[in-house]
Amino acid sequence: MYVAVAVFCWQLKYFRHIDNNYLIFRDSYYHLKASLNLYAAYPQYSDFYYYGPVFGVFAAPFAIPSEAIGLLLWQVANAVAVIVAVNMLPLTQKRKMILLLLCAIEFSNSSFYMQFNPIIAAFMIISFMLVEKGKEQWATFFIVLGALIKLYPVVGLAFILFSKNRSKFVLWTVVWSVIMLALPILFTGPSYIINSYHQWFAALSFKNALNTGLTTSQDICVMGVVRRLTQNVNVPNLPFLIGAVVVFALPFLRFSQYRSYVFRLQVLATALIMVVIFSTGAEHPTFIIAVAGCFLWMLIQEKPFTTTNIVLIVLLLVITGLGLTDAMPKFIRQDIIAKYSIKAWPCIIIWVMISYQLLFKEFTAVSELGAERDIKLNIPVSSHETPAPV
Repeated sequence: MYVAVAVFCWQLKYFRHIDNNYLIFRDSYYHLKASLNLYAAYPQYSDFYYYGPVFGVFAAPFAIPSEAIGLLLWQVANAVAVIVAVNMLPLTQKRKMILLLLCAIEFSNSSFYMQFNPIIAAFMIISFMLVEKGKEQWATFFIVLGALIKLYPVVGLAFILFSKNRSKFVLWTVVWSVIMLALPILFTGPSYIINSYHQWFAALSFKNALNTGLTTSQDICVMGVVRRLTQNVNVPNLPFLIGAVVVFALPFLRFSQYRSYVFRLQVLATALIMVVIFSTGAEHPTFIIAVAGCFLWMLIQEKPFTTTNIVLIVLLLVITGLGLTDAMPKFIRQDIIAKYSIKAWPCIIIWVMISYQLLFKEFTAVSELGAERDIKLNIPVSSHETPAPV
């Protein structure tokens, strides 16, 4: 089904010549090779390029073939990435299928806009699972590559606390950082790449300023909700970002909970949600990342389909998934859901619930009796000893 959605969106976009996003991604490779400014305003596009310089190298397999083949490969790669990531999770086959089905609407939203977000979600999940398997050398590859493309996966550095070999994690983070920062130099010169990183940060700062208006299609986040409810465009981001970091970090002080796989998976779930709902760049197709975290949290529970969770599922599918699509009447879509960033509300509610559990729930007391046995984890509960404070 995921591949079918990807192929459908490919033909819909390619044959109608409305593949602007893909063309921006594709041409980043050619701009990099020609040492052109990646972040300049090119008249053939209706938007700007906002990814890191290394993305130009990543885009090469999708840029070298013809436009038709490149776009098809791009769409299918995003579908396959999600499938691979979900398949790595320690869930029963049935729950993996349910997770994919529940995320299908948001995957369709992202695929329709030819976005990179499904791969970003996959990078975060895969890096976590590789840490769990003791393969830090590859986990850090996905963290560093993802962070140098779209920043979000940098949150994966927190997974070092779940690593059995932290020195290995640090070493490979440094190795991959050097490699990824230097990789574009193979196509151009060092001075061009250094300048490109300066331009990238300037472009992100510029985009952040654009995102925070009351009528933009971005800013579908906690700060955006507050700005739009109060009709105050000057609501600052920093207090919310500091609060988010504190709430995310505090559960890591609960060292005794580390041996619970459900606790660690719940940290992954909150990371997936947090990077979206606290980003001013969050837009309609970004929510495949957050929604994957929401549904993952539900499906690692002993009883995932409680009355509360069923209500939340309906809200995620109808409001978050379909709220900004043509499935929703225009007057509701534009005058209510878009106007107040309501698409983000179900994810915000779930993030609060997950954070509360991570702070106060005793995971180790039930880990061998309920959820962990039920989801058939691949790693025994005892695999993580309680670590000393870092």
